[in-house]
Amino acid sequence: MSVEWAAPAVVLEVRPHGEGGAVVTLLTEEHGRHAGLAKGGASRAQAGLWLPGNLIEARWIARLADQLGALSGEMVHPAAALAMEDPLALALLSSACAIAADALPEREAHPRAFHALVSVIAHLAGGAEDVLADYVRWEALVLTELGYGLDLSACAVTGVRDGLTHVSPRTGRAVSAEAAAPYGDRLLALPGFLLTDEAAGDPAGWDAGLRLTGHFLERDAFGARHRPVPEARHRLAHRVAALAASV
Repeated sequence: MSVEWAAPAVVLEVRPHGEGGAVVTLLTEEHGRHAGLAKGGASRAQAGLWLPGNLIEARWIARLADQLGALSGEMVHPAAALAMEDPLALALLSSACAIAADALPEREAHPRAFHALVSVIAHLAGGAEDVLADYVRWEALVLTELGYGLDLSACAVTGVRDGLTHVSPRTGRAVSAEAAAPYGDRLLALPGFLLTDEAAGDPAGWDAGLRLTGHFLERDAFGARHRPVPEARHRLAHRVAALAASV
C-alpha cells in the first residue's frame, strides 16, 4: 500500500539533497504547502522544472502519509523563465513564493490563497504592473487565511462605509478620512484598489498597499513566530517604492 496524489501546483522553493536530488516545496489546492524529494531534481535536465514560481502538474507518492515522499512533475507554465527579463516581475514572483513557503502551514489546505496566487502568476507574463494590485490583494488574503485579516468594511471610529482612507496599525481596521485627520502619520494609508477587486491602482497605491500588508506580515504572520519577513519581500517593496518615487 502507498499514499499518492496528483495535482496542479506552484513551485515555492527547492533545496539540493544528496547526489543530484532536491527537496521541493509546492503549493497545491487540496494538500496545501507540501514538500517531496525529486530524484535528479538538481540535475541540468530538471533544473528548469523546479524553479520557484513555475506552475506544474505534480505527482507525489510515499509509503506512509507522514513521509517526505517522492515527487515528480511536468511543466504547465514556465513562469520563472518568462520573468527573467523583467526585474520587477522576478521580484514579485520571488516574494510570493517566499511568503507562501514560510507563512502558510505545512499540509494545510488554503484553496483561496492557492487560486489567487495561480491567477497572479498566470497573468504575470503581461508585466508586473498588470498584477501588482492583485499581488497586494493576495498578501491581504494570506493574512486573512492565517487569522490576521484586515477589516476594511467600515470605519472603526464612525462606522461609515464610504471615504475609507487609512488603517489602524494596531487593530487592522479601516478609518475614514474625517476620523483619521487628527492622527496624521500614526495610521497606515489605505489605497483605494484594496476596497475593490477591479481597480488596478498606480505605483503610489502599490507602494502604500505593500507598506500596509507588510506591517501586518511583519508583526503577525512572521513576528508571531519570531521569524523575519523574507528578504525577497523586502526587495519587492524597495523596487515598488523606487517606482513610485520616480513617477
